[in-house]
Amino acid sequence: MDVACIPFKKTGYFSDLICDYIDGKESLKPYFNRFFSLEDFRGQIEEKAVHFPNSNREILYDALQSQYKGAAISKKTGDNLKQLKEPITFTVVTGHQLNLFTGPLYFLYKIISTINLTQALKKEYPKYNFVPVYWMATEDHDFDEINYFNVKGKKLQWNITAKGAVGRLPTTGLQEVYEAFCNEMGSGKHAEAMKNLFQEAYLKHATLTEATRFLANALFGDYGLVIIDGDEPELKRLLIPYAKMDIVDQLSHKKVTETATQLQQCSENYGIQVNPREINYFYLKEGLRERIVEKNGRFFVNDTQISFAREALLNELEQHPERFSPNVIARPLYQEVILPNLCYIGGGGEIAYWLELKSMFEAMKVPFPILMLRNSALMVSTKQFEKLEKMQLSIADLFLDRNRLINKKIREISNIDIDFTPQKKYLEEQFEQLYEIAKETDPSFLGAVKAQEVKQKKGLDKLEKRLLKAQKRKLEDHVVRITELQQQLFPNQSLQERTQNFSELFLELGPDLVPKLMQALNPLQTDFLVLEY
Repeated sequence: MDVACIPFKKTGYFSDLICDYIDGKESLKPYFNRFFSLEDFRGQIEEKAVHFPNSNREILYDALQSQYKGAAISKKTGDNLKQLKEPITFTVVTGHQLNLFTGPLYFLYKIISTINLTQALKKEYPKYNFVPVYWMATEDHDFDEINYFNVKGKKLQWNITAKGAVGRLPTTGLQEVYEAFCNEMGSGKHAEAMKNLFQEAYLKHATLTEATRFLANALFGDYGLVIIDGDEPELKRLLIPYAKMDIVDQLSHKKVTETATQLQQCSENYGIQVNPREINYFYLKEGLRERIVEKNGRFFVNDTQISFAREALLNELEQHPERFSPNVIARPLYQEVILPNLCYIGGGGEIAYWLELKSMFEAMKVPFPILMLRNSALMVSTKQFEKLEKMQLSIADLFLDRNRLINKKIREISNIDIDFTPQKKYLEEQFEQLYEIAKETDPSFLGAVKAQEVKQKKGLDKLEKRLLKAQKRKLEDHVVRITELQQQLFPNQSLQERTQNFSELFLELGPDLVPKLMQALNPLQTDFLVLEY
């Protein structure tokens, strides 16, 4: 694939916080451990090696062996699972929800960024092993966020009544989604491959966790991806001492609140990504995942009749750690406790909330990982590139707001110069003279002069807009073609990667899709990529 780049800050789709983080802004350095350069991984390896006990490796290995039982895995993944027992092996992790059929495209970009980083690290530090890990967010309970995907502009949705952790949901009701998907795919070799993949994943596995594991393994198993489910009793047992610090001492709430406030003071444009709760754990049972809240020394499971005295809750944690499910604040800590991890790769929103967590990690004496923004890309077909050239549109033009883009192009191709900037400047110069006359004659007239200036500028603005509108009508065909092309590449004026499903690209590229993306995406490249295929 041919690659073009545009700085993240020029796309208009990434926050000031993320752009500043990528640039290594000095004021943000207290909020991350090490920068995401290959050189900085040396110190991260040394720190994690000291703080990750071999006993945790044994527990991790046994849990993964149990989770992969009965699953067909590649030799590369099998080798990586074995290497996790070795003290010279470390992980790079990305996490994602269990979106139906991967959800939007960036699911692929996240995992490919993760795999490619492990390969780059192996070249830089050949005496160590680096394993790419996909953390399935099996315990999330927001079903409405994951129960659909978009194909060819249509939303294919799984309609069931769901409660509790989504990973435990049975895959009943997905036959209807499969049939709708088949209709959209049509016929052809690549279409049949997509239909079969959906069928194998969702109609031949009992739960959403099992289906997602199969799907991710089918797409990335040849690259050695290891898939982990945190909804595991023995892994949760390692979390007990940290859960106690959160629930009893409310340490997470104190530290993250302080950090979020300090981070917000770095810039008025940053804002707080997530707010911690006094207790950052849910109570988890079949069909139930509700917040634990404390009132007057007693602990209640929100919207239920379940409650505990302090000692009873701690006993429940000791006896049944699997019933305690970390929220968005505690889950990153859980990940770092059970994995020999060096780096977390995520989207802009994820990196933003991770930056709030460093002091909490320090207080709990857990190494804070390197944070890396995943690759982002816009996939543009050769035919679409040819249309861009014919309409004399640049890559940067594509990222403009639709109205700004149309106005810009209308001005460029119009035989009339519809830009009243010179006239407005001339008007301002004339009114400067009127202000001087008013000052010398009667200063009380300054307000009247100002009102007249505002009125005449508004008149010029209205005239400019009317002329532009008239030109748009005359050049309607051009406007329609620009709008159609931008809609194809930016569905609903959003980034393609946040809306479109990978199946549409697979129809065109077939099994070459993932290998081509593997070649094109470089996690150490800090630009938005535009890829021609």
